[in-house]
Amino acid sequence: MNTATNAPAAAPVLVRAENAPTLQDGPTSLITLLADAGATGGALTANKATFQKGSPGAPAHFHTKATEMFFVLDGTMRILVDEEVLTLGKGDFLTVPPTVPHAFAPAPGSEAELLVVFTPGLHRFDYYRLLERVHRGEATVQDIRDSSQQYDNHYYESPVWAKALAER
Repeated sequence: MNTATNAPAAAPVLVRAENAPTLQDGPTSLITLLADAGATGGALTANKATFQKGSPGAPAHFHTKATEMFFVLDGTMRILVDEEVLTLGKGDFLTVPPTVPHAFAPAPGSEAELLVVFTPGLHRFDYYRLLERVHRGEATVQDIRDSSQQYDNHYYESPVWAKALAER
């Protein structure tokens, strides 16, 4: 027991770099799976996202149950937060609370690497595997739409984000 909160303590989670599965969710981006909600007792879900120049990144969406956190490990990212596009560089950190619309992609001419964390944890690894299956032609965009409730990933049209992507 964790005596500070009287809540059951979650076991430590160690993921060695050589054991972390990496998925290709598009021709210009990779997701490295670090820790899903099941491994962390629901505390968090974490992945590393790697984007090549020109990657479309993640489209405009929001979550209803979790805060999503972004830490830029390398490169430069553009992140839509509500109706504002922010530019984040190496070492910058951003939290996006539940229901706040957001999207992200590398800045024009930049590659980037992000640590992405959700808290509380959501079972998202199967969502990332679905993205990879869509990339390989084994699933459809409709399958992603149909999974929005299950994975708490709700897409929407953002004219602000569409304009930002067109300016690349």
